[in-house]
Amino acid sequence: MTFMDFKLPKPLRQALMIPDALSPRRQQHKVLRKLLTKARFTEFGQKYLFDRILLSHLPERTFQQIVPVFDYEKIYKEWWHRAREGKRDVCWPGTIKFFALSSGTSDASSKYIPITKELIKSNTHTSVRQLISLAGYNNVPKQYVGKGWLMLGGSTELQKGPTYYAGDLSGIQAKKMPFWFHGMYKPGRRIAREKDWEKKLTEIVDKAPEWDISFIVGVPAWVQLCMEKIIERYHLNNIHEMWPNLSFYVHGGVALEPYKPGLCRLLGKPITYIETYLASEGFLAYQSRQDAKGMKLVLNNNIFFEFVPFDNRNFDAEGQMVKNPETLLINEVEEKKDYAVLISTNAGTWRYLLGDTIQFVDLEKSEIIITGRTKHFLSMVGEHLSVDNMNRAINMVSEELNISIGEFTVAGIPYRNFYAHQWFISTNDHVNSETLRVLIDEKLKELNDDYGVERKHALKDVFVDVLPEDTFINFMKMKGKFGGQHKFPRVLKGKLLDEWMLYLKTVKS
Repeated sequence: MTFMDFKLPKPLRQALMIPDALSPRRQQHKVLRKLLTKARFTEFGQKYLFDRILLSHLPERTFQQIVPVFDYEKIYKEWWHRAREGKRDVCWPGTIKFFALSSGTSDASSKYIPITKELIKSNTHTSVRQLISLAGYNNVPKQYVGKGWLMLGGSTELQKGPTYYAGDLSGIQAKKMPFWFHGMYKPGRRIAREKDWEKKLTEIVDKAPEWDISFIVGVPAWVQLCMEKIIERYHLNNIHEMWPNLSFYVHGGVALEPYKPGLCRLLGKPITYIETYLASEGFLAYQSRQDAKGMKLVLNNNIFFEFVPFDNRNFDAEGQMVKNPETLLINEVEEKKDYAVLISTNAGTWRYLLGDTIQFVDLEKSEIIITGRTKHFLSMVGEHLSVDNMNRAINMVSEELNISIGEFTVAGIPYRNFYAHQWFISTNDHVNSETLRVLIDEKLKELNDDYGVERKHALKDVFVDVLPEDTFINFMKMKGKFGGQHKFPRVLKGKLLDEWMLYLKTVKS
């Protein structure tokens, strides 16, 4: 039985298929009241007076006044560590049975994000909504939706703790996937349990001829690597010679544009790209229209959003949020301004800083783009260089030079009593580093006025190192961050920059 054959329960069909009649503000009002009502008898709800908030005239404002903002370190130290120890009713009713391990490269230790059965259900509902939204896409072969889905995620073989299991969110979600999806799901349960990414990739390549894949889901760098290995192994011209029905690529986590030229070289025909915003903390947004500029926020499915203007009043030079930041509701935001995202969810996540920055590109449709990370930006002298600026510049340069740039990262460095930017770019195409340096600098001046001003003053120069693609992959292996859920940071700072520079010396020696 496939998704196309399975008849969903009537309440779920109604919830998924009836258009939202309420305004974004009203949807969010209902979500907050539902979350507060459910959690009012938890330790967190009792301390922060959820009953009082529910009785107030403006619950959203009272919520903001009474409940402090949290980043991961603060909420884990004060609350989540007790849930991990097996205590009930800490931030959400019941015992937390699953924790998602973060997959970032910038932190030395893994983060443990609580995952409840309610959150898993919400993520599944949003996934089904996105599937249903494909019906509105033009020129999309709908019959392919029920074929094979290759999901390049984390292992479903979870770590066993004293009272919980821990692993990548993709592994937890795959372990808890609805029964009607099992027939479509690839690489299947046995391969999905494999923790060794290289072994998993080898087994996927071995099994590839047996599958009829129409969807691929995963981080661009690893999807590209998988397709390259299949093409090499079976001496193909492109991946469509193996999977002629491949029509969709569902991606998220990093911007697709820098990877697109490399991916297109592996295809035999155009495919439909679908962007998602699925974090360990929840499924926040997805591309609901084929030609949409951004992704539609999920405003009516157990996530309450707040938005912090990403500026010098609310964040310091290192990207740390101040103690009492300005926080805005969905009806108070503006287009084309950067905001950091706070969420409250049905996993006991309260006023929690995700670390991403976003911009609204369509207020009427509540559509957003991800512009970067609060700590992954460069502003050594006021250049305010965002990850979005970097992605767009790299995309423009790769198109102009007709090259494929797989990965890149940037660091700020001291230079002649002032500062400079050091770029590290991976490509296996032949390109002159000086040409790259000049073009990247020119494109960033076009995209960012602050950058252009500072290039005449304290930001004295730009340097570019061109590296083989394996250089980035091998560094990830060394860090123990090799696999489908891991992403290379776009900005290197502090200890991670020191480790990277030492690694490059070792590679070049």
